[in-house]
Amino acid sequence: MMQEDGAANRKAITRFIERMPSLSTTVGKVMEICSRTDASPNELNRVISLDPVLTGQVLKLINSAYYSLVNKVTSLTRAITMLGMNTVKNMALSTAIIRSVSGAKKSQSLPTKKFWAHSIATGVCAKLLAKANGVPVMECEEYFVAGLLHDLGKIPFGDEYIDVLNRVKKECLPLITVERDMLGVDHQEVGRMIAEKWKLNEAMTCSIAFHHDVEEAPEEHRVRAAYVGLANMYANILDLGYAGDPFPAEDGADKMLKITGLTWDMFGEVALGVEEEIEKAQVFLQS
Repeated sequence: MMQEDGAANRKAITRFIERMPSLSTTVGKVMEICSRTDASPNELNRVISLDPVLTGQVLKLINSAYYSLVNKVTSLTRAITMLGMNTVKNMALSTAIIRSVSGAKKSQSLPTKKFWAHSIATGVCAKLLAKANGVPVMECEEYFVAGLLHDLGKIPFGDEYIDVLNRVKKECLPLITVERDMLGVDHQEVGRMIAEKWKLNEAMTCSIAFHHDVEEAPEEHRVRAAYVGLANMYANILDLGYAGDPFPAEDGADKMLKITGLTWDMFGEVALGVEEEIEKAQVFLQS
């Protein structure tokens, strides 16, 4: 019976994902350009400039407290020069995905505002953990976006998810354990399906698909998945937002710390800057 239910759930979720809007052509081109080693800032500038809405969103983000720049940036070319192609790509990707899923029908069991509050918190924690461990500042943005998008796979679940969340609360179990038991599919697998539909890069896809099962991630992407897994745990423990997992499986923390090279002290100290960074990152939801 469980196998039949699992197959039916997968079928319904697959249909939902097929109906989800694709990312805009502009964002697709932005991702394609930034994946090439020979790409130039001018190419990126030309593509984004053709989309006035995206241009406005990128400039709004750049001039927000999140980046804390001294002087206002009014030119997209200047923005790309100052922050780099990869950071601008991440801005475009984040805002496009949030726009795409914000109107998607979701179960009322996960309130939208609390869901995104958890997602923002996880992105911020991933970024701060990476920064604390010496990851270059420009690269830390990749960790923020991976954390921001880690729970995309929860969006297609319907009203049956209420029963999952009720059991999690009643029995104090990790969410992913109950998803697998009751639905025959978990949000990591569903998230991977969405990431593949949107042609996200492999590193981002692996962070979404393995943040609870870090050791199963391909070796070259395991470290980032571990940062996201730790950040997700952090957000849940500190009760930042709500994504249905108040009792994460904390026994994996030691393994993830070992994979990232973080110590428990470094892990704990991140809490000092979390609230301020989360406040700054709210601009991603307003774009």
